Amino acid sequence: MDDKRPGEEQQPEPQTAEEPKPHFIRMKTFYFIMLVFSLIIATVGLTVFALTFGDDRAVEVNTPERVEFQKLYSAYDQIQNEYFEDVEQDELINGAINGMVDALGDPYSDYMDENEAAQFMEGISSSFQGIGAEVQERNGFVTVVSPIKNSPAEKAGVLPNDQILEVDGESIQGFSTTEAVMLIRGEKGTEVTLTIQRGEAADPIEITIVRDEIPIETVYAEMVNDKVAHINITSFSEDTYNELLEAIAEMEEQGMEAAVLDVRQNPGGLLNTALDISNLFIDEGEEMFEVQAKGAEPEVYLATGGEKLDIPVTLLIDGGSASASEILAGAMSESAGITLVGEKTFGKGTVQTANDLADGSNLKFTTAKWLTPDGNWIHEEGIQPDEEVAYPEYASLPFLDASVELKDGSISEQVQTAEKMLEALGYDVGEVDGVFEEQMEQAVIEFQEDNDLEANGVLTEDSTYAVMDALREKINTEDPQLQEATSIIMEQAGLASEEATEEDAAEEDETETEE
Repeated sequence: MDDKRPGEEQQPEPQTAEEPKPHFIRMKTFYFIMLVFSLIIATVGLTVFALTFGDDRAVEVNTPERVEFQKLYSAYDQIQNEYFEDVEQDELINGAINGMVDALGDPYSDYMDENEAAQFMEGISSSFQGIGAEVQERNGFVTVVSPIKNSPAEKAGVLPNDQILEVDGESIQGFSTTEAVMLIRGEKGTEVTLTIQRGEAADPIEITIVRDEIPIETVYAEMVNDKVAHINITSFSEDTYNELLEAIAEMEEQGMEAAVLDVRQNPGGLLNTALDISNLFIDEGEEMFEVQAKGAEPEVYLATGGEKLDIPVTLLIDGGSASASEILAGAMSESAGITLVGEKTFGKGTVQTANDLADGSNLKFTTAKWLTPDGNWIHEEGIQPDEEVAYPEYASLPFLDASVELKDGSISEQVQTAEKMLEALGYDVGEVDGVFEEQMEQAVIEFQEDNDLEANGVLTEDSTYAVMDALREKINTEDPQLQEATSIIMEQAGLASEEATEEDAAEEDETETEE
């Protein structure tokens, strides 16, 4: 219908040639922009995919932000793409991290994968299954720092400074400590054979050990006499401080008036535990030790108040006393004037920090060095005792192979070792020369008779084990270092044992009778 005013006539419209109308899509501005943006993203994605995974890809990985990693990324890509066999990515990455840690040249720094990290945490928290020996890499060899007290390793005759050459026939030279421990540990009841070098001249020996559950019980205490307690700390783990307090309370109930604290063959452990124990013996405000990080001034740790052990104490040390044991020894000696007895300590003056990584692996490396209260750095030097008392030679004799038959006519280093053992036990073996002769045979017969064994003069199996057990018992009961430490502390404390008192009383009675 046409719109027009009333009264107006409609004029005919002029005829024009009809032009074709253009075809286009009407679109709102917002949707147009979003479409363009989506196309750009899609184009970029396809380009990156083609360059990364196509036959003519231009780059292998995203360019690292740090230039120093260019070489590492390039080596990784070349190995992944060109090595003739498939390579596990995790193995390459773990190997790269191990390489960085090894480049430090520090035997106390280590990278542990998930399994190794779990093993490490077991060693400081609860219990583990293995042989019970603290080891460390030294000069390319995995070396025993000390066997744990009453462990399968100790019972089998493993000694400090033994170098482990092979585990079940596999050479471990060049292995990190963690890699070696992974081979040595295993399920309770299984056997592991260690090939050990003891000393420079001796031939390697093989020791087969049955693995067991190794409880982390770290404090052992007993009364040496009626007034002096012997308190042995075997390592510094999470519960050691509380174990020590319990042992002290038990010894006090038994009449303890003085104590010989013993960290021989103690390879160390947790720093905080060592400080807690040091705090028991040092007056509040006195320095316990210092920590010096890279480029920083030493941080001084002072003793605090709280529980103290207020009785005379001596401390036993030896070459197996390391790390946290040396922190305790330095603090007790320099800040409390406590007498150190035994032999020079191991000499580890650095502090390690264990850092958990996201996948459960762990990076443990040296973050500082520590100094004694007097500012001494004992690294690779050790701490000298105030009273040096050496172990008797028989305490470090090598292990006898019980499967070897030693009898009249035998000539070997094992024969010489057996001669030294029997001689230490009080038997007349004649000349100690490695030759099994008539006098040695007679000594073996006497030993066998004394121990209810078949008296045939042949040293093997049960007889061999009996000799080593008897020697171990002698070492434990006739401990010259403990005897000296006990004598010193009794003199310092003005104590006399009941035995000495009874002897003095008997002498007085005799004198009165004579008068």
